[in-house]
Amino acid sequence: MITLFFFIQIFVLFAVVALAFGSTVPSYNTPAPSYSASTPRYSAPAPSYNAPAPSGPVQYNFNYAVKDDYSGNDYNHQENRNGYDTQGAYYVLLPDGRLQRVSYTVNGDSGYVAEVTCEGEAQYPAYQPTPSRSYQPAPTPSYQPTPSYA
Repeated sequence: MITLFFFIQIFVLFAVVALAFGSTVPSYNTPAPSYSASTPRYSAPAPSYNAPAPSGPVQYNFNYAVKDDYSGNDYNHQENRNGYDTQGAYYVLLPDGRLQRVSYTVNGDSGYVAEVTCEGEAQYPAYQPTPSRSYQPAPTPSYQPTPSYA
């Protein structure tokens, strides 16, 4: 009697498994998916600024200068432009103590023409190493932690 009951249970189990797998078997007669490509539409946004349109040849003048005695920074730049003709000059204090001056011009298609001069004598002071710092371990804590178990 137990063996017949055992065989019925196995038969029911196989029937349930077969039914479960039978319902998920794909059908090979499904139609192919349809695809219709839409045409892309591109439109550039209108600019959001109201810049005036150029009304002639470029003209500008600018200059700036920095002189900071604490850090030793000392430089200057100035430039004038009228159409394609540009004249300018700048100078900078070099690390060796000299002052480097550059005067330049640009006339149309002639390119950048520069004249570079240095003023002063290069100075190389004797090397003086900085004192090295010695490592000191941190002091031991003055308290004695005691573990507590709750």
